[in-house]
Amino acid sequence: MLEIRNLYASVEGKAILKGVNLTIGKGEIHALMGPNGSGKSTLCNVLAGNLQYEVLDGEVMFKGKDLLAMRPENRSHEGIFMSFQQPVEIPGVSMVNFLRAALDAKRRYLGLQPLNSAEFLKLFREKRALVKMDALLTKRSVNEGFSGGEKKRNEIFQMAMLEPDLAILDETDSGLDVDALRIVADGFKTLRKADMSGIVITHYQKMLDYLKPDIVHVMIDGRIVRTGGPDLADRIEKEGFDWIKAEMNEA
Repeated sequence: MLEIRNLYASVEGKAILKGVNLTIGKGEIHALMGPNGSGKSTLCNVLAGNLQYEVLDGEVMFKGKDLLAMRPENRSHEGIFMSFQQPVEIPGVSMVNFLRAALDAKRRYLGLQPLNSAEFLKLFREKRALVKMDALLTKRSVNEGFSGGEKKRNEIFQMAMLEPDLAILDETDSGLDVDALRIVADGFKTLRKADMSGIVITHYQKMLDYLKPDIVHVMIDGRIVRTGGPDLADRIEKEGFDWIKAEMNEA
């Protein structure tokens, strides 16, 4: 589904990604771990098309198409969804109008007719119930006055409405208590289809325990330096990243 080849990128003139190679198959969940500043969030922002990040070299293919040639909104329409560490508030824009505009735009891009009002509201209520989103929250402006946990749950709700092919969770667990973490993880697992892939960036073993990724990668200094199964995350939980750095220095 996703193939990243020798990707280099910078932000504000500083090189961050230094030759990332990563392949994600259909239906696979990959966890991306690493010390702060190693390039994990930069990689996610490059995939989503954040214009603050400059691609210097490399290529990214998504479902056989050149992802880097696409505008950010078209990447979303093609099936990429990114959940942010700190979701923004959009005062004056209701949840209903926000999601209807997003869904209508995606359907038009795919050559489909927008849903009529009755069809949209039926879908809206079904997805809201699926992720256990409080009906009172959906009547507010986007994220306005939401707690940290409510914002994260709202992003899972948005993901439910847009039904992406590749979901990127960039430290979605950041700042959540145990109950909120479980709710977000359960929501993701509920929405996950057999052919939906995911990239999960986290520092916490608990998130990986909930999501059970297929493959775990470690990123250090802008490159993926180690790949393994869930046992790799277990060792990092116990020993940190120093043992990997030591092996890199010895090589």
